[in-house]
Amino acid sequence: MPPTRGRPITVKLLVLLLVPLLSLVGLWAFAAGLTGGDGLRLLEANEMAEHLTGPSTQVNVALQDERLASVEYMMGHRDAAEVKKERGKTDEAIKRFRASAGGVRDLPPEMTTQLQALNVKLDQLSEIRRQVDVNVVEPIDVIDDYNQIADASFRLYDAMIMVPEQSLYQQARAMIMMGEATEVLSRERAVIAAVLARGRLDGREREAFTGMVATRRLLFAQAMSYLDGGLRGPYERLSGSPVYKEWMTTEDAVKDQSPNDGLPAAAATWPIDGENLWAAVQRNQAESTRALAERVRPTAVGMLVKIGVAAGAGLIAVVASILFSLRFRKRLVRELAALRDAATELAEVRLAGLVKRLRTNTEPPTSAEITPLEVEATTTEIRDIVKAFNDVQATAVEAAVDQARLRHGVSQVFVNLARRNQSLLHRQLMQLDSMERETEAPETLADLFKLDHLTTRMRRHAESLIILSDQAPGRAWRKPVPVLDVLRAAVAEVEEYERVEVLSPPPVFLVGSAVTDVAHLMAELIENATLFSPPQTRVDVRSALSPHGMVVEVEDRGLGLPRTELDELNDRLANTPEFDLAQSDRLGLFVVSRLAARHGIKVMLVSSPYGGLTARVALPSSLLADQPALAGHN
Repeated sequence: MPPTRGRPITVKLLVLLLVPLLSLVGLWAFAAGLTGGDGLRLLEANEMAEHLTGPSTQVNVALQDERLASVEYMMGHRDAAEVKKERGKTDEAIKRFRASAGGVRDLPPEMTTQLQALNVKLDQLSEIRRQVDVNVVEPIDVIDDYNQIADASFRLYDAMIMVPEQSLYQQARAMIMMGEATEVLSRERAVIAAVLARGRLDGREREAFTGMVATRRLLFAQAMSYLDGGLRGPYERLSGSPVYKEWMTTEDAVKDQSPNDGLPAAAATWPIDGENLWAAVQRNQAESTRALAERVRPTAVGMLVKIGVAAGAGLIAVVASILFSLRFRKRLVRELAALRDAATELAEVRLAGLVKRLRTNTEPPTSAEITPLEVEATTTEIRDIVKAFNDVQATAVEAAVDQARLRHGVSQVFVNLARRNQSLLHRQLMQLDSMERETEAPETLADLFKLDHLTTRMRRHAESLIILSDQAPGRAWRKPVPVLDVLRAAVAEVEEYERVEVLSPPPVFLVGSAVTDVAHLMAELIENATLFSPPQTRVDVRSALSPHGMVVEVEDRGLGLPRTELDELNDRLANTPEFDLAQSDRLGLFVVSRLAARHGIKVMLVSSPYGGLTARVALPSSLLADQPALAGHN
């Protein structure tokens, strides 16, 4: 049979065997994951560059052109149609970027945050354009607003660098720095456009331009130090070209310009110098970006080829280890399952049947009942367990036999003592009856009646011991007795009989063989009703015929019982448990249960409308006599 609790031994053995296997698989997976994960991240980075980096770069380029056009428009050097055209290019680039970004799934949390931040900045573009149109802010403020959008895009690029290969990561980071340097160059051109239109350089513009120059040169120098020979070449040629040197001269001239002085004559060439350098930088940036992208896929494919080779050899070793371990586990589990089944059959069938038989028959067990366990096993420990089970079986059988004999002996002691007490009490009742007939003094007669009632109760307790020992009381009636007399006899055996009121039952008779037991059963229930209800309350005993016999109810006005305890008591009354000496406080219920089971009577405790309990006794029609007879004839 399958186990009912806990984990099966098959699982535990599998866990035990999996420890070395998992170590091997873990090492294999770790090595494969390092190489394969790096390759997959490279491919993923390449895909994100296609869906995010490219479209966002187009947005940046459009914003750079729009920023320059907006400043020139505010300074009166461009008309509204040209600005509107640049804005249209920007809007189209933003639309393509958002459509492409919306198709990317499972972005890392940091990238998601930066992408949301960029979208928030792009949503502010309409407010920046409105300020440009009404021309109520300084050009340097408009430039700063556009700068914030660009900065958000570069923070997105930083989060997108997922290149696990160190050299590629370094080159990608350098390209981002070079892109930031290009963005700063665009900002410098916008500031120069505002300065040339005004004819002078104010303090804020000089401070902003000086910072831009320092930032651009630092980013350019750092990027150059990180780029390898294949990507650095175009920028080295650019840094040595006359175009770059002329622009550096222009930067120095602008940042050294005094706010109180007018612009020099050479300022007329500043826009041309910036435009020439801008065109060269754009060409170099596009060329280097393509070259870097072409490196990613071959590197990723090479990593995946390595993992394929390493995984093949590792997988063969792992599969072989798993097959060997599973075969060993299957053999051991088969032996343990046979041991489990044999032990279960011993505990639930053979020993259980022997204990059940010993309750009524204390004869020594037969050889069939104590057959030793036999399990086919090659494992030494399992053979030892089988031997231990056989020793346990012998000890358990010996203990069960001794316990059965002890229980039978205790039962016989109970019966003997009860029989003796029953005989003495019967003689005492006869003596009291004789004394009652010979006595005429009212006080003496009352005391004799009390003693007679006390003796009757003692006789009932003696009969309870006989009943609990599965014996029949000595009293019996041969002929039917009226139910009313049976109920009155039951009330007479209760200490507080004055509180009990027996309502007139139907004129039916009880068969003589059941009179003593039914009277005893009713006396136990009536006494419980008087004990567990206030002394000033009444206990009602009423009865009525039913389609299947007769129902007698004993109703008290006590405090009642909780539902859980009530259900437990009803279960005990219905299932007739074995008498437990440790539960002597429920002695009456054990007696009621035994008597009810003996005659097929159903007893149930239910809540009373008065707050107490009602004991409902259903007497089957087989206990009711067809032909009535005179009461008291035995």
